Amino acid sequence: MKNLIDILDLSTEEIEQLIDTANDIIENPENYREKCRYKKLATLFFEPSTRTRLSFEAAMMELGGNVLGFSEANSSSSAKGESVSDTIAVVGGYADIIAMRHPKEGAPLVASMKSDVPIINAGDGGHNHPTQTLTDLLTIKREMGRLDNLTVGLCGDLKFGRTVHSLIAALSRYSGIKFILISPKELELPSYVKDAHIKANGIPYEQTTSLDDAMSKLDILYMTRVQRERFFNEEDYLRLKDSYILTPEKLKNAKENMIVMHPLPRVNEISTAVDSDKRASYFRQAKYGKFIRMALILKLLEVE
Repeated sequence: MKNLIDILDLSTEEIEQLIDTANDIIENPENYREKCRYKKLATLFFEPSTRTRLSFEAAMMELGGNVLGFSEANSSSSAKGESVSDTIAVVGGYADIIAMRHPKEGAPLVASMKSDVPIINAGDGGHNHPTQTLTDLLTIKREMGRLDNLTVGLCGDLKFGRTVHSLIAALSRYSGIKFILISPKELELPSYVKDAHIKANGIPYEQTTSLDDAMSKLDILYMTRVQRERFFNEEDYLRLKDSYILTPEKLKNAKENMIVMHPLPRVNEISTAVDSDKRASYFRQAKYGKFIRMALILKLLEVE
């Protein structure tokens, strides 16, 4: 039995297989409607989520399975002080597979050690979000036709953004990748992420505080929000927040076939005027999340 705790738990070959399955589901949905009949997915969300939880639930339902679980910690026995290990030991008796989001880094890993059924990490603190990364990779493959030879701009909060850290880890295994890291000094990519993935794999990268300077070089622009609560003082936040708002004006220097991605939710870092631009991929990206999660559930349940 296998779990998915970290994107690096999957080889690049396994990722390609998942992408192929997801593409087949998109093309031939009727072939998959009964694949998980009588199977149950438990969604244990100790932290709020909209897209991730609903896309897991939609994925299981479209495979003909059922869903049980909770969407906030205070509606579960953890509010009474129950440990994650005990919750998992019990829920594993009710469900065939568990998707879990938790504010504490490492909680899904602990869960996987106690569980008799596969555990999927649906986000643990600032650490990992492997199914978002699978969603991102499917999006890149469908929109760009490849996962190699790409210049990828990551913009916004690179310090705390778990989606950014996971995507860097995943893309660092492909050839011809270059990263442009666009952030305020206060929110630069942590050196441990840089060392473990970018430098360890000899990947060229640039760091800049200017989105405008980077724009013309990019094949992919991956936007994240600059969060007010991450700043020590209001002046720094106010000085920097608008420099990372994507507008149609800023897209004038971008390549015609560049794509704009965002893990969502957005607050104000992409103007709604960009939504009608064909390069805006973020709502398609959210939809692809359902299909890749369907493929992942099939793989972990070993359904042919």
